[in-house]
Amino acid sequence: MRLGYFTMPVHPMHRNWSETLREDREAIILCDQLGFHDAFVGEHLTDACENITNSMLFQATLIHATRQIKLATGTTNLAQMHPVLIAVNAAMFDHLSQGRFIMGVSPGALTSDSEAIGILDEDRNKIFAEAIDVILAVWERDPPYDIDFPGNRFKVGFARTAALELGVGILAKPFQKPRPEIVGTVVAPFSPGVVLMGRRDFHPLSANFLLAKHLRSHWQNYAKGKAEAGQTADIADWRVARTIFVADDDKVARRYGREDQNSPYHFYFSQMLAKMKRGNRLYVFKSHKEQPDEEITLDFVMNNCVTYGSVDKVVDEILKMREETGDFGELVYAGMDWVDPALARRSMQLMAEEVMPRVNAAIGKSAAAE
Repeated sequence: MRLGYFTMPVHPMHRNWSETLREDREAIILCDQLGFHDAFVGEHLTDACENITNSMLFQATLIHATRQIKLATGTTNLAQMHPVLIAVNAAMFDHLSQGRFIMGVSPGALTSDSEAIGILDEDRNKIFAEAIDVILAVWERDPPYDIDFPGNRFKVGFARTAALELGVGILAKPFQKPRPEIVGTVVAPFSPGVVLMGRRDFHPLSANFLLAKHLRSHWQNYAKGKAEAGQTADIADWRVARTIFVADDDKVARRYGREDQNSPYHFYFSQMLAKMKRGNRLYVFKSHKEQPDEEITLDFVMNNCVTYGSVDKVVDEILKMREETGDFGELVYAGMDWVDPALARRSMQLMAEEVMPRVNAAIGKSAAAE
């Protein structure tokens, strides 16, 4: 099982933007040093807490500060930009990083972003579907392109302006062949969108704020989509994100990961709970569809979504979760604000150097026994 990293990020509004950008960069540089496989970074245009406005631009600053980690958008919000812009910028990123690029995609869920750019009343899922078709076509085709799908608002061609002998009218293709890995974040239990991912060979990343009992539904729907495309799903393609804090001492872990009102985990889930409630999306946290909204308290969410403890305790909880979900290819560690930089760094170090080796050793023994 690989170890990955995902940060939205979520920082308190009083913090200096330059400082949080520097902190988020330092976290990914540390991931690279510790051997994390990849790092996903989210983006929003209008959120003072989730304050990276363009994940691809942010990740580009890390290409030459890292050596081996794959740099991923988590996500690029396809409804917010013309697909040609996304296609050529992603292709350039892929070349600059020499293939260390993963393109995470979504429509863009924050309604204030949509209002700011004038698409609040449009079907953003439809824009997303149209955009991804065009991006793939740009990467697959050669001039003159002539991209004109029925019902798709985006038309791409150079009938009036091309001068191929001068290089005019040519769109960039990625370094990776046939294209970079495309990953979609999955939030809802039993999400039907995962079936579509399977059909198109996009890979699912199950969100860290979803209850573990619902994770298996993502794999089942992904496998269904792959089967409909005449293919077999590969467990290596499924990423599962979890909110984890590891400390040398269980008491420290309990305080920083769960009990302290100033804990970044407390702040993170306070934010997520308020935003999900505001967006009528409390179903994300529910253990069953009919669970009353009033039961979805901060204590309930943190009890179900935060894993904290010493190395032994965290290893046991990850293995217990895996018994419930079945196997998956990558455990994605959710990054938080660094209230205490020393504890934050130590948690990542323990996760990479002690937790994951023990988890993988236990998985190996289990597989051998079978």
